[in-house]
Amino acid sequence: MTAESNEPRRARIGLVVALAAALALLCCGGGSAAFFLDGLNGSTTSQAFGADCGKKGLVVDPNHTFDRIGSLDDAQMRNAATIIAVGQKMNVPPRGWVIAIATALQESVLTNLGYLGARNDHDSLGLFQQRPSQGWGSPEQIMDPQYSSRKFYEHLVAIHDWDKMRLTDAAQAVQRSAYPDAYAKHESLAASIVNKLADGAARAAGSLVNLRCVFPGEISASGWTVPVSAHIVSGFRTPDRPSHFGVDLAVAKGTEVHAASAGVVITAECNAHTSNGGPWSCNIDGSTAIGGCGWYVEILHAGNVITRYCHMVRRPEVTVGQTVTAGQLIGYSGSSGNSSGPHLHFEVHLNGDSSNNGAIDPVPFMQQMGVPLGVTAPSGAPSP
Repeated sequence: MTAESNEPRRARIGLVVALAAALALLCCGGGSAAFFLDGLNGSTTSQAFGADCGKKGLVVDPNHTFDRIGSLDDAQMRNAATIIAVGQKMNVPPRGWVIAIATALQESVLTNLGYLGARNDHDSLGLFQQRPSQGWGSPEQIMDPQYSSRKFYEHLVAIHDWDKMRLTDAAQAVQRSAYPDAYAKHESLAASIVNKLADGAARAAGSLVNLRCVFPGEISASGWTVPVSAHIVSGFRTPDRPSHFGVDLAVAKGTEVHAASAGVVITAECNAHTSNGGPWSCNIDGSTAIGGCGWYVEILHAGNVITRYCHMVRRPEVTVGQTVTAGQLIGYSGSSGNSSGPHLHFEVHLNGDSSNNGAIDPVPFMQQMGVPLGVTAPSGAPSP
């Protein structure tokens, strides 16, 4: 099912990995979609919480000429468009398109690969390197991008909670590759491709007949959600707080805090301390005289993105090494550690760097993921 044993494929995959890394840096440097916070009236139109997140009823035409992304050529872009178009016909939500394209990037670099002789990985063929001997269809069927896309989606949607899983886990559940973690590195590029071909649909929720921007509490096609629905009361590195490396979200003590995206918990502990470094309990309220995050959680996501959630009221509901889904409950807000009152302090770090050097402004990053911070959910909006 994997194409790793093939030198030409490996070279193309290396090129796409580099492209994905460049796009990840580009999307997180502030070049995000323009979101606006008016019109919060409970509307379910695609403009309820922002712009540029897909269009209801949009149909992607693979025969259309698309602007290229990086080194992807016209044939690769058409194959990506075919994957999306088949997903639309099957009423698969945009999250499925992202997973499918990321899978095809890993397996074939969006190239409809035929039999390559001794270099072939078993009898794997086509965009998804499906094997006739494993019941995926005849070689002629698998070499049809529409057929192979449909077969991928049929297997994907049969997986329980596939849309909440880590992309690499959902893809692996379909592909059963010898390299189960390989798909994760293509998530950012796959989302960029969906945004390019489907007018920002990777920032959306819903299906072809109900495509719209996400409400707080929903999961975008990029696989992200807001940790809490709340207004921002303190921003990232403001003039009066230049060492504030996240945003503060105003929520009452005991509010559920949710994982912003699927990933693996890498920290779940108390680090409160006095000004001279002495111990301080995280089970009582802190103050501005206390140091540290209090009870806090860090999660490592695809693309080496880390999110941090500080000042929880009690020990987190997750443990180090635990895999969490997007929107999963990870703890309850509070005021432990360096805190002047109940709230959630939320940070985003790039390149797997959990230090202050890796911190970026969470607001444009989360906008790019389709889940703007600082917006409260309208009446009747779903919970994670």
